[in-house]
Amino acid sequence: MKKMTKKALVFSAIMVLVFTGTLFAGGGWQAAKRGAQSNTHVIVFKNTGNLYGEKQMSGFEDGISEQGGTAILCAPDLPTAEAQIQIIDQFIVQNVASICVTANDFDALQPVLTKAKNAGIKVLSLDSAVNPASRLTHVNQTDAVRVARTLVEAAYELAGGSGEIAILSAGSQMVNQNLWIEYMQKELALPKYANIKLVKIAYGDDLRDKSVSETEALLLRHPNLKVIVSPTTIGIAAAGKVITDRDLQGKVLITGLGLPSEMAEYIDNGVCPQMYLWNPIDVGYLGAYVATALTSGKITGKAGEKFSAGRLGEYTIIDSSDGGTEIVLGPPFRFDKSNINEWKNVY
Repeated sequence: MKKMTKKALVFSAIMVLVFTGTLFAGGGWQAAKRGAQSNTHVIVFKNTGNLYGEKQMSGFEDGISEQGGTAILCAPDLPTAEAQIQIIDQFIVQNVASICVTANDFDALQPVLTKAKNAGIKVLSLDSAVNPASRLTHVNQTDAVRVARTLVEAAYELAGGSGEIAILSAGSQMVNQNLWIEYMQKELALPKYANIKLVKIAYGDDLRDKSVSETEALLLRHPNLKVIVSPTTIGIAAAGKVITDRDLQGKVLITGLGLPSEMAEYIDNGVCPQMYLWNPIDVGYLGAYVATALTSGKITGKAGEKFSAGRLGEYTIIDSSDGGTEIVLGPPFRFDKSNINEWKNVY
């Protein structure tokens, strides 16, 4: 696993609005202009200021670079579909080889991604999916049901089998978050969890300040709250800070999906006894190999097709629950006091 490099510039949607051209580091504008002929591949993440996204994009860059291609990494300032649409439109004009998007909305990107596909650009989603009509395939971190079961079981364990829990999610339109929450609610309906009460699903929009405010609101409105489950790296870190600053260690616990580098402090102080994640670097890296396999014609995105993803090995495309196809990286990994020091300097 590698740390993030600085070879490509993460830019904002504001730049797209202000300039008639788009700026890139190290001659990236000229590379983008040549498009598919120069093997240029774009990844569009949800928003800037997200360490998870930076790591994911660095993995994408690694995967493209080791195959001799050019990677362009970008994200809007705010996690909205409108901002992503503006960015994608720029790259359609530039005729890049592929566009890989971590979507802020399942359906809203369809017109612009259809436009990209009609222009001969290979389109895939990664991490947070777009609808099957908008993509050739999707790169999934792990199985949604497995994520849901893991997080519900963790909340149950931390709550001691009974009591109030809340979910602090990202944006209300983010596909992966909504799918996980949907399955979490189904899991909570099982007899085993009859004494666990989900009192609120809050949305921090993957913005640190809003996630802090939403955590504070949960604590104010639900004084008997035992566990906050946050299936987003921004949210879980915000919740950890609020609970630590309020000296609520042992009174309110958190679990969810977090970055070891951001969560080590809260695992060490007992606020977050356990959390989960996959390696975002590997998610991006796998996306890079899917992008190049699509552009080279090795795969078309159909279920049953196989391809090699560099250091990650062989993968097979499978049918996805949304009616399209996907490639699944693997199961979530548990972080706790026993192993956090091994990982906190990795990502």
